[in-house]
Amino acid sequence: MPINVRDAQAVYKDVGESIIFETLLLKRADQAQELAAVQALATNMQSVINSMNIRYPEGRLSVTFGLSAAAWTYLFPNAPRPKELEEFTTIEGPKYTAPATGGDLFFHVRAHNEAITYEVMDQFGSFIQAATTVLDETHGFRYFEGRAIIGFVDGTENPAEVEGADYALIGDEDPEFINGSYAFAQKYIHNMEAWKALKTEEQEKAIGRKKYSDLELADDEKAKNAHNVVSQDNENGVEHKIVRMNVPYSDQGVTGTYFIAYAREWAITKRMLTSMLTNSDRLLDFSTPITGALFFVPSKTVLDQIGEGEL
Repeated sequence: MPINVRDAQAVYKDVGESIIFETLLLKRADQAQELAAVQALATNMQSVINSMNIRYPEGRLSVTFGLSAAAWTYLFPNAPRPKELEEFTTIEGPKYTAPATGGDLFFHVRAHNEAITYEVMDQFGSFIQAATTVLDETHGFRYFEGRAIIGFVDGTENPAEVEGADYALIGDEDPEFINGSYAFAQKYIHNMEAWKALKTEEQEKAIGRKKYSDLELADDEKAKNAHNVVSQDNENGVEHKIVRMNVPYSDQGVTGTYFIAYAREWAITKRMLTSMLTNSDRLLDFSTPITGALFFVPSKTVLDQIGEGEL
């Protein structure tokens, strides 16, 4: 059974100009009522997206919605589960820690107009607000030239767009959940003063690339724990890729990056994260992860099944 991108949610690299990441907790007070709310959301989600794209085609709206393992078990206790869906657990390295902070429902909404992202989330909220509480809401933006907030080009190692589906979408290895994806969401706070105090050459050694041209440094020019070295996954001698985005945000003097990764196999993203922590990624000297959670992104077919109460 081949992958069908038309059945998939928006799990490709499309940062947008205005971005909202929202993680919600189910209240766990009335399972039937909360299930009905999620079913109503699943039923109406595509209509909301289609309507907004018709009204504002220039807005280039993209939406991704996911559920955690805890939410899946709570809402669909008798349904099969995606093979790799689990609760993300804290990863500890010799210097730094990537905490697990949980969450039940996850939204990644992006468009070229902040009014659109607001309106979409407001409409989604009309279905699920009574059943949930907000754990985290982060508003991001597109930085100059699509760079990360630390000044380097973002997503250079992403697969080419035509290849993205092969790396981001579940295939026939899990046929019940084909065209779905595993989303890992992680929020960082940056010590921008310390980062800016580094000379450009030192920043480049830390990242492993030239800052302005984006060319990769020779191996002997990089720090041993350069970000683009320790964040790779070369399991069994093969470089594995994911679709990733680093979205800048700044709120009340706190500046950081919201990292979102979409993958066909959660194990690949997990190995990348573990390598970063185990090898004390040089970037972590300036970037502190403060959240971390894994979500399954259903295909449109599975969303329809949720809406129809078939799970």
